[in-house]
Parts: sequence; structure tokens; C-alpha cells
Amino acid sequence: MKIQFDELKYQADAINAVLSVFEGQQIRKSEFTIMDQDAQGKLFGEKGIGNKIDVSESKLLQNVQQIQIKRGIPIAQSIPSPFPQFNIEMETGTGKTFVYLKSILEMNRKYGFTKFIIVVPSVAIKEGVMKTLQMTKDYFKTQMQGLVYRAFMYDSSKLNDVQAFASSDDVEIMVINIQAFNSEDNIFNRNDRDSLYGISPKDYIAETNPIVVIDEPQSVDNTVNAKAAIATLNPSFVFRFSATHKEEGYPLLYKLGPVEAYQNKLVKQIEVAGIKRTIDGNEAHLRLLGIKATKTSVTASVEVLEKTKTGIVKKTISLKKNDDLVKKTKLTSYEEIGFVRDISAEKGNEYIEFSGEPAIIYLSQAQFADLEVKRGQIRKTIEEHLNKELKLNSLGIKVISLFFIDNVANYRQYDEEGKAYLGEYGRIFEEEYKDVIKSPKFKKLRDYHIPAEEVHNGYFSIDKNGKFKNGGEKDESAFQIIMKDKEDLLTMYDEEKGKTKTAHKLRFIFSHSALKEGWDNPNVFQICTLIDSKDELTKRQKIGRGLRIAVNQNGERVHGFEVNTLTVMANESYEDFASGLQHEYEKDGMEFGIFTNETFSSLVLEVDELTGYQKPLGHEYSKKLVEYLTDQNYIDSKGKGTVALAKAIKDQVFELPEEYTVLAPDMTEKVIAAIELKFNTEKVEIKDHAKKETVRLNKEALSGSFIELWERIKYKTTYSIHFDSEQFIKDAADKLRDELLVRIQKLEYERRQLKIEEAGIEEKTTVKTSFSTVQREYTKAPDILTELQQDTKLTRKTIIAILKQSGTLHDFKRNPQMYMLEAARIINAAKRLAMVDGVKYEKLETEEVYDQSLFNQEEIESYEDSIVKVSDNRSPYDHVIVDSNIERAFAESCEQDPNVKFYIKLPADFKIKTPLGNYNPDWALSVEEDGKEKLYFIVETKGSTASEDLRKTELEKIRCGEKHFAAINTGITFKRAVELEQVY
Repeated sequence: MKIQFDELKYQADAINAVLSVFEGQQIRKSEFTIMDQDAQGKLFGEKGIGNKIDVSESKLLQNVQQIQIKRGIPIAQSIPSPFPQFNIEMETGTGKTFVYLKSILEMNRKYGFTKFIIVVPSVAIKEGVMKTLQMTKDYFKTQMQGLVYRAFMYDSSKLNDVQAFASSDDVEIMVINIQAFNSEDNIFNRNDRDSLYGISPKDYIAETNPIVVIDEPQSVDNTVNAKAAIATLNPSFVFRFSATHKEEGYPLLYKLGPVEAYQNKLVKQIEVAGIKRTIDGNEAHLRLLGIKATKTSVTASVEVLEKTKTGIVKKTISLKKNDDLVKKTKLTSYEEIGFVRDISAEKGNEYIEFSGEPAIIYLSQAQFADLEVKRGQIRKTIEEHLNKELKLNSLGIKVISLFFIDNVANYRQYDEEGKAYLGEYGRIFEEEYKDVIKSPKFKKLRDYHIPAEEVHNGYFSIDKNGKFKNGGEKDESAFQIIMKDKEDLLTMYDEEKGKTKTAHKLRFIFSHSALKEGWDNPNVFQICTLIDSKDELTKRQKIGRGLRIAVNQNGERVHGFEVNTLTVMANESYEDFASGLQHEYEKDGMEFGIFTNETFSSLVLEVDELTGYQKPLGHEYSKKLVEYLTDQNYIDSKGKGTVALAKAIKDQVFELPEEYTVLAPDMTEKVIAAIELKFNTEKVEIKDHAKKETVRLNKEALSGSFIELWERIKYKTTYSIHFDSEQFIKDAADKLRDELLVRIQKLEYERRQLKIEEAGIEEKTTVKTSFSTVQREYTKAPDILTELQQDTKLTRKTIIAILKQSGTLHDFKRNPQMYMLEAARIINAAKRLAMVDGVKYEKLETEEVYDQSLFNQEEIESYEDSIVKVSDNRSPYDHVIVDSNIERAFAESCEQDPNVKFYIKLPADFKIKTPLGNYNPDWALSVEEDGKEKLYFIVETKGSTASEDLRKTELEKIRCGEKHFAAINTGITFKRAVELEQVY
């Protein structure tokens, strides 16, 4: 199969932008004499052929500005010197290499230029350019009516190619990587080569005044030496092609960024899928990721849940000896874990020991949990792949999935005799593929019959013995293999048509993460990252391997998002991937929603009907307009649109000063249209600041009724536990039986579609589900009793009794490590619940009390919909802050009921210790009915008072609270209530 090349409109626009720079240039060439410094040199008198540019600087600037106005690009103010350089921005996957190769040939056809150099940053991209030159040869031969051109890769051992480059009258294209000529030691810069008679390759090239194309300039001329090396080529012009320009000082001729590419469906749309183990947000989550030991300290990297302003999130923190988990996470659920007693950095036995429960967590546990998630990633990639085959095979599209790994041994290993066998990921792939393909819906797939062993393979660097190795991006062997098989990988297996190569059967490719640029495949529809160490691949590099529009068996592009969706199976959450991708775009110079002084410079005011010359707003007016918008509070200090701007446009009250409205009849509309490209007014939430309230401490209320109530609730207690062993064994066994299967089987899977717009990257959930991986049994099992005894601090006899009564040991064979992890967690939870039944509270003999300073905060910011106004000094603050509709209704009832003399929404720091962690009661109130004796209550307001409607842990904490207030014996009655009427 051969990929077909059709020049698409956006590619033609990019090519025309390059050609239009030379408007007014006549077809010319320059001749020069090649000679040795020695008068007897053998090349004396031989003519060389070079480029001759004959366009004035003022005409050049006019050409460039008209190109920019036409494309809506901020206009240039000058042409760079000492030689003109221009940026062309094209998103990965839109045919950048094709565009500059066609531009080169068109520059010859239209203006007669013959000498071109393509400078690339790496071996990978050099191989990719040479492959494209090979693939486009027949296409260009037809398109260019037989135009003769020679393209070659610079090789310091073949310097006669350089001599031919200088002397040939035909189109010459040299491809060279920057490392070959950015040092004085490079052969390219030396004049001691006999084959060139004492003239350096550099000097030959410089005499030709080549037009230089820089592919990925952010990686080519990003150093002083590299810039100097480009200058030694003596270029007449430089065209810089990239998706991510770092240096924006060069005039931009054409822009096809990620937003334009996405909106015009020129690349695949992106979905991001994330897989994670189910975690209960109400429990402490703890996962050891790594331990670092130095001469002076040992620290552990741990994944925890942390309370933030926006909610509870997963976060990686650093722990050292004596660190308190509650202080680190701001979550009371970590109180039962306590503080760090010790950290072990012993290789193979890395762990953290805590003062509470769990007593110890091991690094190996986290690694096993990671492997389960990776198994889930592999399984879901296979499922997504096969589902796409059901849809796309009938269109003649072969579906390919790509797995990135950072250690070849995870996919392929070798025994002592050098015989290959599957590594862990290879084995998992075959297990999961065989299981997924069993589904009846996949039986109609054309490749259903191909064995699992033949549908996957690795593309890695190869050593001298032919074995896969962990080669990097400078290793040519891996790229040569990938490029060699490019068309065969796109070809479907078909015995009748003789399509029976190994590559025709392959649909799942494993590749090294170091091979991150310079190659891609249009039919990659799934990309899965299985990285053990730090993920060095950027988000853009990941998606870049599969962004191109898919091709069918005729090599023709098949357009439309209904076909072209790239699913990224990320090794992180979809939120992290989306925000990370936007951050990378911004870091690479993409400004989401940023207004700069040049934003409005290319707005067209009028067009000359005779010449077609377009008059732009220009730099000065653009700068003044941005300053005006800033003064009006429409743009903030960071250059982003504000709520005020969104409101003005929505309310249709946006206006411009008269000095702008007189410039063009529809000037206001033009400016609003330009603003809305950068700023999505529909996404701005316009909050009513008038509803903001300051809740203030009412010091007058902190006397009388408050003191009476406070004196009854302020005492602290201590507790002791009496344990019923037989009942505990029964309860733990029941809990293990009820919870274990669900907890160890399921992984959560969520897939979100990314929408890339000027204002930023948005996400939309398309799939959310949980799933199981292959059920497996292990023959080699660890010592379960020792492990559980260490993790639960129970006797072997008790553990044996629990496991036997639970009837869950069959699950142990399927997944020993996960069984032990989950069993320890469940048994420890049962142990804490059992403690509640035997808990006994006693008032502290020292009569230690809660400090009245809990009410020291004088002002608290809130909103109208979260507060209830207090009357008659009946609560410590002038408003009560409520967290729910139930709490609002309760507070309003207290305000309306004259029998309620005083009520307090107890502060978060009013904590009662329990075996399950701290308990914070909701309300304290005093009631006096018709002049009778005052009654004092602690009230817990929940959506229901029924025990079966409350979570077990929550219910047991409330029971402990009840015992606490009974123990202080101050006449307080404990109530569970939905409404005030249930209290008295």
C-alpha cells in the first residue's frame, strides 16, 4: 500500500504564504567560482550555482504584512537581519514536512531558486524527513511536470555530495542535523579534507546562498553555537517550521495551531481515558511511591488524599520521621494512622512504620497496585481498539494501538541462551487479549482468527546480536525499522490478496518512550503509556504519534471526527492530562485567552478596490485599544478577559471610544469578534458580589445563656475499650465476606473528550464505568498469616478463625497480594468498629476543657445562600453558617422558636476522640418551655435518623459521642434529629 498525497487547502495556503514573500522577485541564479587557495587547485575556474534574491527590504515587509493581514496574524514591524527569517506554525500531524518540501519545489518553479538545506534537530526527525522524501517522489514527479531534484542526507564520509550540491544546476536538497555542524571539530567546518581539496564543506555551501528550512527550530538553533552555525551557512532566507515556536521575534507567515487544526478537523479529536483503583473519599488513602535516603536523612514519597479549597484531591507528599499525617493532609480521617515512627530504605524491604493503623505500608504493595492499574490500562486499550475495528474495518481502515514503555525488559526478555520470552507487559497483553476477544461481538472481526502471539510486537533499538535494547532517540536502528515498516503496518492482513507479511498481522505496537519524535502513523487510534519511572514524554509528544488523519487501504485520507478519534490511555487522571496539555501549549508559546499589544493589529479597516491592498489597524492603535480595555477593567493584569468584559458583551453595552468607531463603520463588531476568539464569554460565571456577607462575632452574646450552655458541654473525656473476641471474629468474618470481592476486583475507567479552543482546553465525559481484569490463580503464595498478623496486630489464632469463617480464601489464590492488602484493611476496620461496642468514656480527673477561644475568629466571609441571620443575641455570631439545606432549616427553626434560648453551630475544632477518629457534633442548644426548667441538648442533624441510613463509621462515631456526653454528666441530652420538633 502506498499513502496518497493530495494537497489540502490549508497546506496550499501555507505554501502560498511562503511563496508570497518573494512577490516581485525575478527568476535569477548566481554563478560563482570554486577555487582552492592554491592557484594550481584542481577546481580553478569551475562554476558553482547559487540563489540570487532581488527583493528590496521595504517590498519584503509589505509582502509579509499583507500575508499576515490576510491570515489575521499580528503584523510585523520589520524584517530580521542579517538575513530574513520567518516562522510557519503547523500543528503536529497536519503535514508540515510535506508543506516545506512542496514549497521548496514551488520556489524553484516560480523563482528559479535551486539550493536548499533542511536542518533538523535529531536523528529521529532526519529519518522521518528522508522517509517523506521517498514516499512523495512519485507524487512530486507528476505534480511538478518532471522537475529534476536531488535530495540527500549529509554524511561526513561522502563529501562529494557537498561538491555536487554546489556545482549542480538542478534543484539540490540537503538534509542535515544540527549536531553535524555546530562545533569547530565537525568535519563540516574543517578544511583538511583531501576529497574537497582543502575547502571546507561549510565554504562550499555558503557560496550558494542557500534557502534554509529549519524543522523544529526550538530544538535546532536554541543555543548561541547553533545560531552561529546557521549563520555560517550564509542563508539568503530562513523558513522556520514548527508546531511550537519558542522564539516569536521572527515574523509569523502562517498559523495552524492546535485550536485551528481541531476546529477544522484537520487532526484527530482527542479523548483521554484514566484508570484508577476505587478509593473511598471518607477513608484515609495511603500509598508508598518511593523512598530516598541520603547521608543525613531518609524521606518517603507518599500518595495521600488532601483537603484543598476546592475539595479532597489525591496528592504526592514527602514524609520524614515524626511527621503527623493530619497536619500534612488537613484531614481528620488520618488521625487513626498517626505519625511516622520509622522509614526503611533497605533495598527490597522499603516501608514506613506508623504509630497507628496501618502500622506498616510497603513499597512492594504500591508497585503491585500499580501493576493492576497497568493491567487495566492494557485491557481497556484492547477493548477500545477492538471496538474501533468493528466500526472502521469496513471502511478499509486498519486500527493500530501504541504502547509506550521505558524498559524493554518489561516487554521482551532473554534467557541465558539468548532465547526471547515475554516480559511482564507482553504476558499481560496476551492474557487480556485472549480474554477480551472471547466476547461474541468480536467474532465477526476480520482478524479474529489471528493468534494473540502474532498481533503484537516491539519496535526498539537493536544490539549487535539482534536483541532489543533500551536505545535512545540518537539510536538510528529503531527509527530505520519503524520507517521501513510504515506502509506495511497500515496494510490489513489478507491471504487472498497475498498480504501476509508479519507487519500486516500487527495491530498492537510496543515502543520505547525515548523514541518520542520524528515518527508517527496515521492509523494509531490508541496510545497507552506504561511508564515505571518518571514520565519524560510530554503530552504533545504522546498525542503527536497519532494525530494524523487516518488512511484506508488505498492510502487515501478518511476525514471526520466520527472516524478520527485518538484515545490516550493516560498514566494519570484526565484532569491532570488536560491541564498538563494546556500548560505545555502555553509553555510552548500558545496563549490561551491572552490579549497582547498586537492582538488587534491585523484587523482590516478597508480594502483598496484597485490594488487589493488591505489597510490594517496597526500596532499603535492596537496597543492603545488594549490599554483602553485594561483601564475599563475588561482585561486584567495577566492579559486575560474579566467578568466585567463578559458582562458588557452579554448585556450588549460594550462600547469603544470615538477615535476607534470613526475608523470603520462596523468597528465595534470587528473588535467584539476578535475578543470572542480569545475569550469565551459563555464560560464566565458572573457572580453577584452584592450577595457576599461578612459574618461577625457578637461579643455581647458570649455571656449569660452562652456561658450556661458552654459550662455543660466544655468538659473533655478519655476512653478505654473492653473487647468481646468471639463477637469480633464473627463481625470481621461477615465484613470480609461482604466487602472483599468487590474491593479487589474493580478498577474505575473514565474517558473524556478534549475540546481545544482559543479560550483553553475543555473536557466532556463520554464514558464512566468500572471493570475487572482477567481472573488468575497464583501457584506461589506468600505467608498470609505472618503478613496479616503484622498488619492487624491480631494473634494467628484470631486471624485463622476470621479467614475460615469468612469463606473468602478462594480469592487469595486469584490475587494473593491484593487479597492480603484488602483483608488487612477490612479486618482493621472491623476491629475499630468492635472497639466502639466496648468503649467506655470517663471525664478527665483534671477536668480538662475545650477552650472558649474556639470562638475567637471575629470575621468570616460567606454568601447569603450559606447563612441564617441570628436575632436576640441567641448565637455567638450575627449569622450562622450552614453546610446543607437540613442545617439551614434547623437554624431557621431555632430562630423562629422562642423556647430556644441559645444555640451554637459547634466549630470544627470541637472534636471528641473516638476509636474511629475524631467526632464533631453539629449543634448545642438550651431550651426553656413555658418557664419550666431549662433543658440542654447536643443535636446531630442528618438527612435521616434511621441507623440503616447512616454509614457504619458515621453511626459508630455518633454512638461514641453519645457515650462521651453521658460520661461528663452535666445534664446534656444527646439527640439525633432531622428537625427541631424531634428534639423536645
